[in-house]
Amino acid sequence: MMGQGGPVFLLIVALGIASVIVFFERLLHLRRAQIDYNDFLKGVCNVLENGHIDEAMMICEETPGPVAAVTLTAIRHRQSSHEALREAVDNTGRAEMSRLERRLASLAVICQIAPLLGLLGTLLGVIRIVQTMNEQAPVVQSTDLTAGLMQALVATVAGLLVAVPCHVMYTMLMVRIERIVLDMEACASEIVAYIMKLEHPTS
Repeated sequence: MMGQGGPVFLLIVALGIASVIVFFERLLHLRRAQIDYNDFLKGVCNVLENGHIDEAMMICEETPGPVAAVTLTAIRHRQSSHEALREAVDNTGRAEMSRLERRLASLAVICQIAPLLGLLGTLLGVIRIVQTMNEQAPVVQSTDLTAGLMQALVATVAGLLVAVPCHVMYTMLMVRIERIVLDMEACASEIVAYIMKLEHPTS
């Protein structure tokens, strides 16, 4: 099939392989990043309440993901004003979100260009058919047109076979990211409120 699909087919296959690699790398990263933020935050708050700041920071440093990152930032800025604390946590949240979305743009691009490459391969196959007809005229055998026809069909199918799964993979990752971000935002609000109450009880 590779020989029948032409060079465009090979490019589509390469994009398909790249999309699978990106998907599994991101999936593993997101699985590590997603934790039960309620249990995590409860444990950290218990440690903070006992005055063990260094231990709480160590727990955050050893825990992967954005929830731990925003919590660590909040602890480090615990003596700041509410506005400064919130700003520091928000900045960390934005940085963590950028890390979560890393390489997703490449999946989106593959989703968009794979069908277009399939269309390009189809057009090249049609051009090949026309060239064959011109060369073999006035007598053209159906077998002479097979190569161009196969190139056109294989390219179209390959483009769709890459684009559709790629779109599914992209959507799956975005759903996971959305869940992690919601946990991160909830954790950020809770830890900021807790630290303000702990460090500034009269404010």
